[in-house]
Amino acid sequence: MPHYDLLGIGIGPANLSLAALADPLPDLRATFVDTRPDFRWHPGLMLSSSQLTVTFFRDLVSLVDPTNQFSFINFLVTEGRAFRFLEAQGLTPSRREFEQYYQWVTARLNSLRWSKRVESVSLEEDGFRVTYTGGASDTARDVVLGSGAEPRMPGFAKPYAGGLVIHSSETTRILPHQWKGRRVLVVGAGQSGGEVVSHLLGDESFLPAHLTWTSSSTGFQPLDDSPFTNEWFSANFVNFFHQLPDTRRTEILREQRAAGGDGITDTLIRSVYQRLYHLDYVLESDMQHRLLPGRRAVGIRRNDSSHVVDLHDLNLGTVEPVPADLVIFCTGYDSRLPDYLKPLQNRISFRNDKPEVNADYSLTIDGPSEGRLFVQGFAESSHGLNDTLLSLAAWRSARIINASTGRDIYRVEPGTSTITWE
Repeated sequence: MPHYDLLGIGIGPANLSLAALADPLPDLRATFVDTRPDFRWHPGLMLSSSQLTVTFFRDLVSLVDPTNQFSFINFLVTEGRAFRFLEAQGLTPSRREFEQYYQWVTARLNSLRWSKRVESVSLEEDGFRVTYTGGASDTARDVVLGSGAEPRMPGFAKPYAGGLVIHSSETTRILPHQWKGRRVLVVGAGQSGGEVVSHLLGDESFLPAHLTWTSSSTGFQPLDDSPFTNEWFSANFVNFFHQLPDTRRTEILREQRAAGGDGITDTLIRSVYQRLYHLDYVLESDMQHRLLPGRRAVGIRRNDSSHVVDLHDLNLGTVEPVPADLVIFCTGYDSRLPDYLKPLQNRISFRNDKPEVNADYSLTIDGPSEGRLFVQGFAESSHGLNDTLLSLAAWRSARIINASTGRDIYRVEPGTSTITWE
């Protein structure tokens, strides 16, 4: 008999939601492991002004179990800050406060184990064996992969990574004196790009001499937060999306990103625009800036102690070399199956080079195991744009728990929607 019914690898928001929803179930033997010594939520991008882009109702549990003790509202009440929060923040907390909430939850869950590095996951007759560094292992009927995505940098930039060529996930490693009076290039105009630019402009005592901000789109686009668009981040849409042919899924993902899926919140985009105006006309700052839409970084080379980045103008077809002392790539993240799954590599079914993910977030595996391998954050191509976001974390976890236990413990039927997707 396996040690556990459910073992989660990685303790980010996704598997933390799963742990919080599993906690009230005494007959579900669940544990969750992580390489890190404690919980940190994107520490390299935890900037002081960063706000959550969704309402706190999309916390770890509330959309499927609002009475669960690990809700964000219970965190506020328990910590004695509920009334002041509502007056100060409304429905949208800062990212730092949401990290405090996550840490508050981790301190109260007994199912979490830290400093456990997984080396391999292999099949057993009645489940899986998870082996850790040092040789110790656990067995579990079901395993849930939630080890997170990896920062994405263009291939041409990887040999130069480190020092002052970084991914946005390392932003807090760079101190203000390292960009003060220097040439800074920010590549990418999604939410992370906006947060990084706002961070660089925050203190007039530490301004760059020259800031270049590029977007591969035709402009610096706002995130579409309208209610009809937000139905993309509903359970109804996920169920609809999963039934579509692969080619149509790909087309929809492309359309959604173009419509603002990779945009910047209205509050942040206005703040950056106003800040630039204030620096130009009120403070009469010496800082120069260029915002370049329709540009894609295509190459980088070293030039003495700095770098030169080649920007391809998508409108004119020309390439402009831009010198920079600090280059920050805000180019998103990639989700790939981790190396510890190599023992199962030939047993996992793939479609178009992506793992085949069933509606309940389990992978299709060829083997004798009675258990199932679930994924969190690896199913954008099959389940939609929301897969790596906070929007449906609780609903996704509830589906996994229901599938793992074989019982409808949590209600996962999506209910009504304004748009008829089916």
